[in-house]
Amino acid sequence: MLLRLGVFGATVVFIAAAADRYALTPGERQLNVNSFEYVWKTVRDKHWDPKLGGLNWQAVHDELLPKVEKAGTMDKAREVMTSMLERLKQTHFNIVAADVYKEVESPGSRDGNPGIDVRVIDSKAVVSSVDPDSPAARRGIKPGWQILRVDSKDVLPGIRKIQGGFAKSTLLDIMLARSITSRLYGKIGKAVTIDLLDEKDQSVGLELDRAKPRGVMAQLGYLPPMYFWVEGRKIKPDVGYVRFDMFFEPETLIKTIEEMVKSCGDCSGFVIDLRGNPGGIGGLAMGVAGWFIDKPDQVLGTMYMRDTNVKFAVNPRIDAFRGPLAILVDGCSGSTSEIFAGGMKDLKRARIFGARTAGAALPSVFEKLPNNDGFQYAIANYVSQGGKPLEGNGVIPDEEVPLTRQALLAGRDPALDTAVTWIEKQKK
Repeated sequence: MLLRLGVFGATVVFIAAAADRYALTPGERQLNVNSFEYVWKTVRDKHWDPKLGGLNWQAVHDELLPKVEKAGTMDKAREVMTSMLERLKQTHFNIVAADVYKEVESPGSRDGNPGIDVRVIDSKAVVSSVDPDSPAARRGIKPGWQILRVDSKDVLPGIRKIQGGFAKSTLLDIMLARSITSRLYGKIGKAVTIDLLDEKDQSVGLELDRAKPRGVMAQLGYLPPMYFWVEGRKIKPDVGYVRFDMFFEPETLIKTIEEMVKSCGDCSGFVIDLRGNPGGIGGLAMGVAGWFIDKPDQVLGTMYMRDTNVKFAVNPRIDAFRGPLAILVDGCSGSTSEIFAGGMKDLKRARIFGARTAGAALPSVFEKLPNNDGFQYAIANYVSQGGKPLEGNGVIPDEEVPLTRQALLAGRDPALDTAVTWIEKQKK
């Protein structure tokens, strides 16, 4: 359930690059054939439905292989591979052109960063938050500042490229943010130069150190090490609040939520902030939900895999918080975050605020093909308790509250403010 470079969801799309329309060499043609075979075999061996819904996958292979062999340009080769994936009539299976894939590919090292998170708002890369005690915070960078260049490279061309490739995809926001943050990451101690516009739209050029990210290093299986953090506090005397960057480190996460719930016995409401949370361990959605549900037999949804099905059954608690619950999401909330938010919405246990989520509920992999294009494929299917697939659709907030640069510059949080107002109305 972890959303990494490679755990995304979207409608099948063919994302082409204009520069790829030149005639191919024999070697490039062979790489396209190798890529075609890799895509076909991966679907055959790893799709959650071994029968592919009755589709004759071998016949599809035999029909399309001659076409990819004859393809004289990268565009034509991608069209063939994309048409093969479209036969599945499912989301989460994509071919992405090499130059677009490069914009969102995880950097070689994610050891350090300057402490900046980013959202793209109206085609502008805007600082959405600054980690406390980070190099960015020490140099005075504030939410709402606009990033123009990273290491002397303009960010707008990459933004435009992503906007063109993912225009009809619910993944647009998360891909846009990744295209910027991937440039900010690098080895600890290696500086990054950033050109920005401050709150007065004055140009500011800064060289920032890359430092250890916020939180503690955690690792799961063969995944690369990641940094996990969680914070819990009362944003008002009678409103509890928990935010965390991933569904990770079960003991720490559940303990923090437990402490906040127990300290909120008389609270008017509770907020769980999942904005920017790309997912994590799927089972934790059930554990977190249990602190806000005391009824038995409650299910968030069902995951359908190749060999088994898993119901996301909530673990109810007698001492659960029973008051109004608000969940905050945005276009960078994915995977387990969507399963949790969507499930709690279906169960009518929470009200959702913010922006539509990434529509990336399925566990999937994003790999580089022999021809350097990207290939995304899902290894499971998920249906919410309300019978709705989240994949490619996302969780639609009950109250959509867009983020603006003006609000960030003014130090306001529109989604959180709207959620607190709703909680206070329930009290009255």
